[in-house]
Amino acid sequence: TDLKLGPTKELGRYPRIPYAVAVTPEGLTRAPAVVDTHEAANRALQAEVARRLALSPRKEMVLYIHGVSNSFSEAALTMGEMCHFLGREFVCAIFTWPAGGKRGILFGYQEDYESSTFAVEHLRKAIRTIADTPGLERIHILAHSRGTDVLATALSELSFESYMQQMTLPRRFKLGNVVLMAPDLDIEVAPEKILAIISDPDIPYGATPNPHAVFQALRPFHLTIYVSPDDKALATSGWLFGSLARLGRVDTSVLTPEQVELTARLGFLDVIQIRGTTDRFGHGYFVSNPRASADLIAMIRYGLKPNEPGRPLEEVEGPFWRVLPEAGTKGGAGGSD
Repeated sequence: TDLKLGPTKELGRYPRIPYAVAVTPEGLTRAPAVVDTHEAANRALQAEVARRLALSPRKEMVLYIHGVSNSFSEAALTMGEMCHFLGREFVCAIFTWPAGGKRGILFGYQEDYESSTFAVEHLRKAIRTIADTPGLERIHILAHSRGTDVLATALSELSFESYMQQMTLPRRFKLGNVVLMAPDLDIEVAPEKILAIISDPDIPYGATPNPHAVFQALRPFHLTIYVSPDDKALATSGWLFGSLARLGRVDTSVLTPEQVELTARLGFLDVIQIRGTTDRFGHGYFVSNPRASADLIAMIRYGLKPNEPGRPLEEVEGPFWRVLPEAGTKGGAGGSD
């Protein structure tokens, strides 16, 4: 049967950005009314998450962030389908942003890009508020296409926040799996966002910098990136941005041996390659390719690592793996890595 979106109800709303300020003899401060509205929105979100946690077998949330040209209803239905295959064991949610650029491949994409940049601050607030909900044990975040940039940027900012509190990002915000699916990120920009905190030893660690601070074990946090060299949508994105390579089309052939070794040494990263196309642009394989979606479910629902029983993958090199192509797909497992 076809999925349908039921009625929706607004439970709360954050104030419009930038927040209003008030003038005091000592200087500017946030207007009391805007603070009250902000805190009321936090309480409403946490109350709804807590209500759903009480009904959920697992005290964990799966949050999905969509990509370009996706409506609220499309994102909700995608998450609804994934939630079903996750056994309805989790609290399932979406973070949606205005992604309805209708001005063609060039201007429509640019319109969505600006919207995605605007959404970062809202996602940062949402993750912090959800993570601080009493009773929540873990949050898994899945992002697709342009939504991966929104997520990577928000998590990069939150990593600075947690580092200054002398905590790791996963511990502070209860992160389990973070999954980037067909990430629409420049291959050189992505590591700068994901590993930004490691590359700046002058950031205060507490009151003062500590260049030799030890990053505590990140388990059970894990970062998984799904990629496909057959992704036509990302090929177009690369052309629009003048980028030589998008992260979502990466394979080991474009990396140096040192880069492959670094990704393996991190210990919390896997790159899963999909070959062939099961949808028009080869971009939505996380739902259109049964083996890709089964791999995602095996990881989130059952906590399986690559190539454990129940999660068959072909090992390529280091943390790089490949999902075997579905019979009847266009393309195949051939080609260099």
